[in-house]
Amino acid sequence: MKLATLKNGTRDGQLVLVTGDLSHYVDASAIAPTLQAALDDWAIVAPRLIELADEIAAGSSIAKREALDATQLHSPLPRAFQWADGSAYVNHVELVRKARSAEMPETFWTDPLMYQGGSDRFLGPCDDIAMADTAWGIDMEGEIAVITDDVPMGASLDQARDAIRLIMLVNDVSLRGLIPGELAKGFGFFQSKPSSAFSPVAVTPDELGDAWDGGKVHLPLNVDLNGKPFGRANAGVDMTFDFAQLVAHAARTRPLGAGSVVGSGTVSNKLDGGPGKPVAEGGAGYSCIAEIRMIETIETGAAKTPFLQFGDRVKIEMLGKDGTSIFGAIDQTVTQYKG
Repeated sequence: MKLATLKNGTRDGQLVLVTGDLSHYVDASAIAPTLQAALDDWAIVAPRLIELADEIAAGSSIAKREALDATQLHSPLPRAFQWADGSAYVNHVELVRKARSAEMPETFWTDPLMYQGGSDRFLGPCDDIAMADTAWGIDMEGEIAVITDDVPMGASLDQARDAIRLIMLVNDVSLRGLIPGELAKGFGFFQSKPSSAFSPVAVTPDELGDAWDGGKVHLPLNVDLNGKPFGRANAGVDMTFDFAQLVAHAARTRPLGAGSVVGSGTVSNKLDGGPGKPVAEGGAGYSCIAEIRMIETIETGAAKTPFLQFGDRVKIEMLGKDGTSIFGAIDQTVTQYKG
């Protein structure tokens, strides 16, 4: 089942059910007006959505089908009660610290990193990344995220895994030039983490078939920059903490409400035990610009790849084994914010 949120002039949009090939949608607001409303009563609502999806697939539904235009979509949840982003690919963290000659504590391999991001307004999958200044170091971060049902405080791994309702892609926009100053204060990210964007559709785990093992998505995440392959890292490889572990970590000292979004952090692959290589050189590439800059710094003493500039276009997508898009594409252009 694939779900999306149509822009309709309201903050939370209108819930629609999308066909498997992402070509059309039907209005699902008679079942639940918004995706958050569906998640609030998932046990009751999900069977009705599945029934509608089956009818559409069989061609027996009387619901009107409309052509899907991703530019008319919000992120599946235009806003959420919680956005907690982890850093499950510890290879990425290791490179960040190595580039500035900092030792990485051994606990990073056993205890997930996680921060609580802004969730009051997400960007739509095709909305511009509007920033006032390129000196802020604008970067994309290609990630996977899950949306949970209610999760009890102190949830076990099995409880956390069973609470995963939907999966989607993320562009976790980061302002690299602002991060060091914020972290130096010892109080975490805020200005350096503006609004994130999510894929056009969120899918139930069964849509991934055997690519979903209950905690990881075993498929490459395609990240393109200005029409050229930038990253093809496999999301199921080098993921130190799976989503069950991330959700359980987030719920250790607090319950999570239905509609909580938990991210994987930047998808990152090693190559023969060391840093990855660009796609053009036969590697899996990178899911963010910071990572290639780290490797350039480690290897040559200085970074040469620039962060995003006004006019740059970022595309993030995941294809199934049959070559078709699973979530639709996050397709954004960096523009100058003028206030």
